[in-house]
Amino acid sequence: MPFLLLPLTVFVIAFFYASVGFGGATGYLAVMSLFDLPPKLMASTALVLNLVVSSVAFLNYYSAGHFRFRLLWPFLVTSIPAAFMGGYLRLHDQVYFMLLYGVLTFVMGRMLFFSRPGDDLASRRALSPLVGMGVGAVIGLLSGMVGIGGGIFLSPLILLMRWGTSKEASAVASVFIFINSASGLVGRVLGGNFLLNSLGLTLLPAGILAAFGGAYLGARKFSGVTMRRLLGLVLLVAISKYFYGVFFS
Repeated sequence: MPFLLLPLTVFVIAFFYASVGFGGATGYLAVMSLFDLPPKLMASTALVLNLVVSSVAFLNYYSAGHFRFRLLWPFLVTSIPAAFMGGYLRLHDQVYFMLLYGVLTFVMGRMLFFSRPGDDLASRRALSPLVGMGVGAVIGLLSGMVGIGGGIFLSPLILLMRWGTSKEASAVASVFIFINSASGLVGRVLGGNFLLNSLGLTLLPAGILAAFGGAYLGARKFSGVTMRRLLGLVLLVAISKYFYGVFFS
């Protein structure tokens, strides 16, 4: 796959992910893995793109009135130090890719088979701060290790537990992703795991442009179910290619 396709692919991924309040790290990592890039470069680039795309997504969801701070802070309190620790840890390449594709497989299954148009119709439950802190710690550590923001786990969990609507989950996830991505990046820099070259920098304009369009439409127009299923198909292709290489190369 020519490297010229990478910015275009990032544009498409950022558009779809931003429409549901995500930064897109799982999508970027899936695509970059097809180019045999070093894991350190992949994770660092994905986190930088996450910062850009999730911040744009949050601004759009916040301006549309979907943000609830009370739904965010219990997760955030523990996820920030956990993401820092995960980014600080040095992982062997094989361990990194096992974690990465385990995460991608979970996300793909969630998007393809568990996206429901009726998620917003169920009655809400109150979020226990202690439960939120425990969830935040686990998601933060895993996210820092892999190089994602963690919203891809948090958002479906909020819907599954009926702690908020899909729009509220997207708004909270965008902030969660931004702050955990920043924490994970700091951990990577201090741990010597940060690498960003000219290739990574060329992807930023594509991510920014796509984020504005996707987040605006997601916050005001789209239901999100179709978008999630399309993203699931993209991840399915990348995961299938990886496991084909593992078992048949």
